Amino acid sequence: MVKKEWQAAWLLKAVTFIDLTTLSGDDTSSNVQRLCYKAKYPIREDLLKALNVHDKGLTTAAVCVYPARVCDAVKALKAAGSTIPVASVATGFPAGQTHLKTRLEEIRLAVEDGATEIDVVINRTLVLTGQWEALYDEIRQFRKACGEAHLKTILATGELGSLTNVYKASMIAMMAGSDFIKTSTGKEAVNATFPVAIVMLRAIRDFFWKTGNKIGFKPAGGIRSAKDSLAWLSLIKEELGDEWLTPELFRIGASTLLSDIERQIYHHVTGRYAAYHDLPMS
Repeated sequence: MVKKEWQAAWLLKAVTFIDLTTLSGDDTSSNVQRLCYKAKYPIREDLLKALNVHDKGLTTAAVCVYPARVCDAVKALKAAGSTIPVASVATGFPAGQTHLKTRLEEIRLAVEDGATEIDVVINRTLVLTGQWEALYDEIRQFRKACGEAHLKTILATGELGSLTNVYKASMIAMMAGSDFIKTSTGKEAVNATFPVAIVMLRAIRDFFWKTGNKIGFKPAGGIRSAKDSLAWLSLIKEELGDEWLTPELFRIGASTLLSDIERQIYHHVTGRYAAYHDLPMS
């Protein structure tokens, strides 16, 4: 396990991979605004000064919201003078059980509102019934609807039935033009797990060897502790190498992870653990 200043450095690196997320039924413009502010200022300024990284422009990789909240996020980040990208979930998130026509329209509307990354969910039924060509065709249509926006394809691995299906769905999502493949919505009973991640990462590696194209990876769901984030970073480093440790190719979908990372940084700097009122929450 990495310790002391090495750990602090890895944790700060982890912050730069986070898609800071709120996907709740009670989201409002004000909590989206707070989320955006936290994305721009993820770690307290005095802590960054103590580590001599206050001038590095440390931010999260993106903010991720529901389609109806994209306008709020774009507006809040603009007001904060930030160029952090806004990601939106789409295509009938989290179940994907709506008509294809409405799923495609949802992508287009989110892009119109200013989302530059779209996290789509696949139709799990197509995987479970072996309709691989239909799955490919749907993701191709998602790709087209995204236009210039990045396409992150959520496989919802906890609902795919087998690791063989996870591998096949990963390959098809990449062949169909996904920029990223993502483990989970965070709403399934089982979300980001290491066995599933290894299958997806090896699919990414195989795809790279066959085509020369690097596809990104995003675990999401249940990644809550600083310790968890370090395990994910070392997994990427071991399986795909340092070149994948960039926000262009690796993201972590999380809502509460940042709070724990900030608590660990606070402990590293001060030697004590923060009370809840010591650290501003997103």
